[in-house]
Amino acid sequence: MAQKVGAGLGTGQILLGALPPGRTGVTAGHTPNLGLVCLTVGPEVRFRTVTLSRYRALSPAEREAKLLDLYSSNIKTLRGATQFCAARGIRLYRLSSSLFPMLDLLGDDTGAAVLDHLAPLLLEAGHAFADAGIRVLMHPEQFIVLNSDRPEVREASVRAMSAHARVMDGLGLERSTWNLLLLHGGKGGRGAELQAIIPDLPDAVRLRLGLENDERAYSPAELLPICEATGTPLVFDAHHHVVHDKLDSQEDPSVREWVLRSRATWQPPEWQIVHLSNGIDGPQDRRHAHLIADFPSAYADVPWIEVEAKGKEEALAALRLHPLLNAPAQYTPDTVPLE
Repeated sequence: MAQKVGAGLGTGQILLGALPPGRTGVTAGHTPNLGLVCLTVGPEVRFRTVTLSRYRALSPAEREAKLLDLYSSNIKTLRGATQFCAARGIRLYRLSSSLFPMLDLLGDDTGAAVLDHLAPLLLEAGHAFADAGIRVLMHPEQFIVLNSDRPEVREASVRAMSAHARVMDGLGLERSTWNLLLLHGGKGGRGAELQAIIPDLPDAVRLRLGLENDERAYSPAELLPICEATGTPLVFDAHHHVVHDKLDSQEDPSVREWVLRSRATWQPPEWQIVHLSNGIDGPQDRRHAHLIADFPSAYADVPWIEVEAKGKEEALAALRLHPLLNAPAQYTPDTVPLE
């Protein structure tokens, strides 16, 4: 569905989100879509979990009952997240990667069996997002390292990614980067290994995969060749870029350069997503601030922005008042510099 919508956009238009079934056409807009990350500051969107030690202390029957109760509750909360976002005009939502704990537990298929039992409810939750015109993605935990130098870590990482992709399939989400499954570059100095493993990933993972620059191991310049070689979009994070390169602010000219160069990795470019955050104690602070005080002008024409602020929905509400987000867009995907 979203692929057809994206294909019909022209220069100067910004994709506003997946359209509900039965509707056609796209309305051009001038305000980037701001994304909510997983939870709310308030009590509205809060998911339950269970620790591994507590789970392993249970009998097989107790494990099944525990996961059935927990998974059912989290699917219900996910429906609440849809309602929360729709009521506030939020068109981008990041799924928690902890929705269904123990799903990828080696040697224990209890989670998979329970999720299969709840498949109709999970699919309804996914349809609710589509009906509300909300784009959905996931950004799994940083312990997933596809290019680890330890075989057991690589195997566990692929297993975890496959479990996340299974959830996205269960929600009825596209196997495309419209419904992104995002990772960092993993272990530093092993870009060649990362590039080699991507083509061999299961389709449910590979077709959704995106890579994000981080503040330590991989700059956008290091990820770009991997993205270009594998057809994987680059999700640019200006805060990480500033910390990694020790820049003065997110107004550094290189931020705009990387907005454009990363845009060229997206097909179509109107699907581009970037990450936005500020440091608590200045540009070099890796910790995320509660709100966004400094919005980079380079982001003004980006169609989709995930807001990684501790203030969650409060940060989104405050950011919508920013002057740059209420100015006419000059979105020109064909102005990406070529080399």
